[in-house]
Amino acid sequence: MKFYRIREDKAPRYTGNLNAAYKWMLPGVEPCAGCGLGRKGTEAQYPCVDLSSLPEEEQKKLTDPWPVPYEEFVRRRELVRPLAPPDAVLESGTALGPLKGSATGYFGQLFMQNAWSLYMRREALEKLKAAGVRGLQGCALNVRFRQKNHPELLDMQLELRGRFHPDCLPPREPPCPSCGEDKGYKLPQPPILVTDSMPEDLDVFRLADWSTIIVASERLVDAVRRLELDGVVFQELETR
Repeated sequence: MKFYRIREDKAPRYTGNLNAAYKWMLPGVEPCAGCGLGRKGTEAQYPCVDLSSLPEEEQKKLTDPWPVPYEEFVRRRELVRPLAPPDAVLESGTALGPLKGSATGYFGQLFMQNAWSLYMRREALEKLKAAGVRGLQGCALNVRFRQKNHPELLDMQLELRGRFHPDCLPPREPPCPSCGEDKGYKLPQPPILVTDSMPEDLDVFRLADWSTIIVASERLVDAVRRLELDGVVFQELETR
């Protein structure tokens, strides 16, 4: 099975834009006194998660991304955990709940507002599901379109799977003995993925080792091309 990175099609005809933000978010963490680093963050998004059952005071705190002490981050994270998917990655920056705002322009059948956000028109999602594509969970947006004839866009909630192969990673410094974090690394060029870490039950997912990369299986790519769905392009990724 081949795997591909999904990227935005930057052709001029795609003018769609979402001026919107997620309702809730896990905050940042204040820097460690030992190494000066904050805790690891993510671009993971769970738009189907509903936190409206939490007390209003807690919901308000979960709209503020400002860094907090680690103990307070853990407290807020554990409030969210029972309402999130069992395998959700709940790190600093995790976005939760529906997008709220406005939208304008022309959107393809598939749409990427940025490298780490994937949307589909409802009819595209239904066609891909009918074609046997797995792992498609679309969530409604709370956005107001400026034009009368507008598409019904759905925000794709993606699981995090897949790892970088050690061959593409640089040497890493030892983690901080106080907080366990290290300085990380830049995105490998080119990225190489571990074949055995790729899911067999999903055809689209967010890369666990680099949450801004959205990966599609050969099955999804073939279906998109066969159904002539537009709005994105695919870049094949090496696996070994």
